[in-house]
Amino acid sequence: MVTEEDVRRLAIALPETSEKTMYGTPAWYVKAKWFARIREEGDVLVLPVAAEEDKHELIAADPAVFFTVPHYDGYACVLVRMTTVGEEELAELLADAWRLRAPRKLRSLVP
Repeated sequence: MVTEEDVRRLAIALPETSEKTMYGTPAWYVKAKWFARIREEGDVLVLPVAAEEDKHELIAADPAVFFTVPHYDGYACVLVRMTTVGEEELAELLADAWRLRAPRKLRSLVP
């Protein structure tokens, strides 16, 4: 289980990341592009993925951690249950989402 503070610590550790609110909840940005946000429920994280197929693969592989709702149908975003994801997996997910949104010149800063 991870907390909002864990998400914040891991996200802010990524280069050129800032925190702002999105729809009244904490969200993290690289430059002007968001790469993670906590949903209104408070224990669900929204992350972009490379393609909608990737979202479906994550959900199929571990439905206890990953899911979606109709609002995200047709979008390459996956929902992550903060109550079931581990910190190490979350760090990898945040880094992947960061890489998707970071400008090319920054991507090499996160292996």
